[in-house]
Amino acid sequence: MAIQLKTRRGFLGRLAAAGAGGWALKQGVLTPPPAAAGVPEQYPGVGVPVQYPDVSKLPWHWDNGVKVFRLVAEPVKRELIPGTVLDLWGYSGSAPGPMIEVNEGDRVRILFENHLPEPTAIHWHGLEVPNDMDGVPGITQPYIVPSGRFTYEFTLRQNGTYFYHSHMAMQEMLGMIGPFIIHPKIPYSPAVQQDFAIVLQEYAVLPGNTVPNTMSMEYNWLTMNGKSAPAITPLIVRLGDRVRVRLMNLGMDGHPIHLHGMEFWLTGTEGGRQPVSNWIRRNTVWVAVAQAWDCEFAADNPGVWLLHCHLPHHMMNHMASTVGPMTRGYGLPANVGMPTSMGMIGGGSALSRHYGASLGRGTGLETYGTPEANGPQSPAERMAAMPGMAARKQGMQPPSTIAPNANQVRGFPQDAYMESPRMNMDSAVASPETHGLPPGWSGFLGGMEMLVRVLHPKEYDEIQELRRQAGREE
Repeated sequence: MAIQLKTRRGFLGRLAAAGAGGWALKQGVLTPPPAAAGVPEQYPGVGVPVQYPDVSKLPWHWDNGVKVFRLVAEPVKRELIPGTVLDLWGYSGSAPGPMIEVNEGDRVRILFENHLPEPTAIHWHGLEVPNDMDGVPGITQPYIVPSGRFTYEFTLRQNGTYFYHSHMAMQEMLGMIGPFIIHPKIPYSPAVQQDFAIVLQEYAVLPGNTVPNTMSMEYNWLTMNGKSAPAITPLIVRLGDRVRVRLMNLGMDGHPIHLHGMEFWLTGTEGGRQPVSNWIRRNTVWVAVAQAWDCEFAADNPGVWLLHCHLPHHMMNHMASTVGPMTRGYGLPANVGMPTSMGMIGGGSALSRHYGASLGRGTGLETYGTPEANGPQSPAERMAAMPGMAARKQGMQPPSTIAPNANQVRGFPQDAYMESPRMNMDSAVASPETHGLPPGWSGFLGGMEMLVRVLHPKEYDEIQELRRQAGREE
């Protein structure tokens, strides 16, 4: 139940209604009833488990009342989309790292091993732990050297959405973050039927490379749970479910995450669950660096909806500057090297058109003079340029994507403009969660774009059965 607090009269009226449902006003804060309906019996006092699409959870075992986890920092390979594999650093085989999912009041022990070629340590972002467990090298603990080990142990006295990450800055930019979810002793109210965790990350990767440039200030691979669209697994929810999406961001950019089709309530931050009086109703939330937001909504609008970053450059994959000179008129050179763009001449006149400003994102490629054109292509040329990948011939594909007078329109073509729809990867990214999507759907997504599928019970059950058969059940 979301309580809007727009006016004093409205607040008092809703407070009376809330009181009838078990809510109470204590020290000026509206608090939920001691128990919430709809909590599965197999998770008493906890709520539904959090789903972490495309990444795993970290296993644990009991040791005299302590939950024991083994976490390894190590180099990993991560396939962002089919055919694009990056060399990253992560935890226990993945980047982002596996989820640690625990309960308020648990005593946890993390047996940490460093398999990296340099020292590291882990910070527990937002957790109130003893100072010597905070994971800041040189301040609260010694470096954990390569092949070294360290044991973190503490009792959890909070609940909400937190995360862990390396406290070495450049290691963070190689993927070293993972969710740390703490379920409350008293279940949140209203209860949710679906709970998802989404980690937002970004990488700068030059063409022909597999290792991100951690010094870059601009990024061309944007990921959600370590995948870029269209390879991001859709969220599957049943019509009528209440849904929580936990967003976490660790990178250099903030992300305005927008949900189509439904509004949500912001119910929690990296500081934990918020009082109902602090909830805000939005359809877009700015997830700043090092922040977490819990977004809750009623899935009451059936269909296929987007959940995505609204920064235009963050809805593309491997965005790089167009190579070669412009083909229409004098124009500017595209993506020359840094010395040339700074007027550092290597011969001839400093006022030559070969020096000075250029188009591009500064990826450092010396590409001026490359005999590639960026003019409009014919359908036959587009097909020839995409061996093994068929342009969409069905579904929503228009007959032509370039206007006949494109050469005469100012602003066309833009740097990095793709002059045909993105490649159709339907079969390459197929999963139970994509079953039933329209043909060619994958060609319309890129970067930080995720699908949220609100399905009628019959369709929902069908996909859940496919997930069960594929061994993808939660």
